Amino acid sequence: MKAIVWQGTNHVGVETVPDPTLLLPTDAIVKITSTAICGSDLHLLDGVIPSMEKGDILGHEFMGEVVEIGRDVRKLSVGDRVVVPFNIACGICDPCRRGLFSACDNTNPNHRMAEALYGAVSGGGLFGYSHMYGGYAGGQAQYVRVPFADVGPHKIESDLRDEQVLFLTDIFPTGYQAAENCGIVPGRDVIAVFGAGPVGQFAARSAQLLGAAHVIVIDRVPERLAMAEAAGCQTINYEHDDVLVALREATGGRGPDHVIDAVGMEAHGHGPGAIVDTAKQRLRLSFDRITALRWAILSCAKGGTVSMPGVYGGLIDKLPMGAAFAKGLTFRMGQTHTQRHIGPLLGRIEAGEIDPSFVITHRATLDEAPALYKTFRDKHDGCIKVVLNPWS
Repeated sequence: MKAIVWQGTNHVGVETVPDPTLLLPTDAIVKITSTAICGSDLHLLDGVIPSMEKGDILGHEFMGEVVEIGRDVRKLSVGDRVVVPFNIACGICDPCRRGLFSACDNTNPNHRMAEALYGAVSGGGLFGYSHMYGGYAGGQAQYVRVPFADVGPHKIESDLRDEQVLFLTDIFPTGYQAAENCGIVPGRDVIAVFGAGPVGQFAARSAQLLGAAHVIVIDRVPERLAMAEAAGCQTINYEHDDVLVALREATGGRGPDHVIDAVGMEAHGHGPGAIVDTAKQRLRLSFDRITALRWAILSCAKGGTVSMPGVYGGLIDKLPMGAAFAKGLTFRMGQTHTQRHIGPLLGRIEAGEIDPSFVITHRATLDEAPALYKTFRDKHDGCIKVVLNPWS
């Protein structure tokens, strides 16, 4: 089969690789009909996530048709159309039973690698996202092996198009959980979203679905800001405006009630802090550039929440923790418990409350994907979200 593989820092390519096979009786094989490039994949392209190996198959946003199941799979049948969460969960460990699927105890066979890096326990495995997260082959391919097939895949039994449901695999639940973590009081709260990429777009719209009185989105890319404005959000271009001043002015001086950092470890910015962050990351002295997180903490209103769907990879310094303490902020973060959100969000799509395909700007084949990785990363050609057809 054809697949997109990691070939080294700044290099991905399309190669012919062996078709996946069932390894355990709880596995399924899915023929992928649609897949996507995620902003998190760009961290792999840039080489800031350790434990990648040449030939690793990328991709964690995918859906398709079940073509084979293991003998112990009970909830799926050959021919079922499914969306597959990006995180892999066993369904029986304590975190899974509590609905904390991304924290699964049993799906990362390389958990000691993550524990050595973070100095703490590991979460579950992820598709196509380094050996530190299990070394699972990803879904930017024609077929994929799906472990624990009775736990992850969710059947799509309506006639909704792939593009309407594909993002249930990651970015829609990720944006929604980020907004949900804010504890929004409908009709009252003002939400600021740092980053107008795909997750930021879904975080903003999710905040609206949850009743936010006003949503402000901060970015620098005109196409992204225009997409947020089309949804009724106020926007701030941080290259033209002083972000902290603009947010105070927009909220009567108190700051947004809750702030979402939808950027993560490769934040752009300006000023001495951003320059130091960039230099340290390039010298491999730090995994993370934290301009967006600094702004989030400094702008958030007293007693507010800083919700962090953006990915961070290591130890962070120069963090204004004193400001967070003084304002009594709450931090909520982590990988999305995707399995918990797919059903309710599918219901919202079916009810016409949102059509997630709004975010797509580019459609392509697997062969075109390596070039589009860089187009997406470099924010060229108005690229916000890329969807791939593995069979065209």
